[in-house]
Amino acid sequence: MKRMDFLATCAAGLVGGAIVPRMVHAESTVPHSWPSVSSDEERFWAFLRDQFPLTRDRAYFNTGGLGASPFAVIDAVKSKTDELEYASETGHNEELWKSVKGSAAKLLGCDATELAFMRNTTEGINVVAHGLPFKEGDEIILTTHEHVGNALTWMPLAKRKGLTLRLFEPSTASAEENLARISTLFSRRTRLISIPHIVTTTGLLLPVKEICALAHTRGVWCFLDGAQSAGMMPFNLHDIACDAYATSGHKWLLGPKETGLLYVRKEMLDSIVPMFIGAYSADFDFLKGSYSYEPSAQRYEYGTVSTPLRYGLGAAISFIQRIGIETVWKRDRALADHLYTGLRAIPGVTVLSSPSPDLRSAMITFMHDRLPHLEMQKHLDTDNLRTRSVTEGGLAALRISTHIYNSFEEVDRVIAGVRSA
Repeated sequence: MKRMDFLATCAAGLVGGAIVPRMVHAESTVPHSWPSVSSDEERFWAFLRDQFPLTRDRAYFNTGGLGASPFAVIDAVKSKTDELEYASETGHNEELWKSVKGSAAKLLGCDATELAFMRNTTEGINVVAHGLPFKEGDEIILTTHEHVGNALTWMPLAKRKGLTLRLFEPSTASAEENLARISTLFSRRTRLISIPHIVTTTGLLLPVKEICALAHTRGVWCFLDGAQSAGMMPFNLHDIACDAYATSGHKWLLGPKETGLLYVRKEMLDSIVPMFIGAYSADFDFLKGSYSYEPSAQRYEYGTVSTPLRYGLGAAISFIQRIGIETVWKRDRALADHLYTGLRAIPGVTVLSSPSPDLRSAMITFMHDRLPHLEMQKHLDTDNLRTRSVTEGGLAALRISTHIYNSFEEVDRVIAGVRSA
């Protein structure tokens, strides 16, 4: 069975038709019939696991850092690359771009015209940070647990423009506690709240809808670092009502590396000024000296880009949508909850992720009272378990990300590995 047949095959299976799994080895061309099964059965997830070339020699738990791509995405990029290199063309195609953005808009809960292609979350953060009209003395609220992409973007800008960064420690106790901590930081100089949708250190789900509402009652902009939420869980950007949101294609969306999306609420398009522009950013007449930005978020895109990567991002979004983002979230959370419960039962282990299920995501972070986190990581690595060290926010812990290619058996291996340490 050809890899590119997966989307149609999976779609048929999800609505009750026969599912034919893609064989992992390229030389295996004879399809094996697979009966339609519910996503509540492990056979469904075993079938999906077969759609990834990801090695089975180790269990991969670092989706929060880098997601594995399925064959459908890899082949989409390869086939489009071959097609364009054969003719030596860029393949720039407005209809393709609109199609990918249209699918992304349905997944993220916004309008396609509010989306711009980015290379990653960090690029989207930089577009927002450098495009907003800050003045000397303005203040920005962030958490103490920011990923480098959000932290390092704001620090030099604050120094250069005379801005003040005000920080709060994200609480894993309750949504109300985080709202209270943010409220104490507001002043008449506050201009922006820039926070993660899901905190990269502990997997904490912040009450972003309430935070945005709080910001807007004070006349303050609200930007969300969405690197850890798109592709993991369902949400609606219009309902959250943030002013801008950036995410990566290479994490939970399972897309090509160096792909991402920036959402800018249509009412904010003229407030966030493009700092880098070129072809596709604006209409212009050079001889007359006139120009006008594109009336959409496309104004933040410019120049020659990789069409195969955008094509692959579209395939990744389709892959997630064929499964169903609610189904993905249910699976991811079930695995994470199993891990959370197992780790909590081990003497000497402190789980840093929230004790409240409503505040937890598919990332669980823990420490061992006696074994340093890097030693624990090395110990788990000997069992072929790929984890991620967490040092942001002054922590010294390990983070485990659970996604659709993981299994309960692999999660049990992590629990056993920690216990054996």
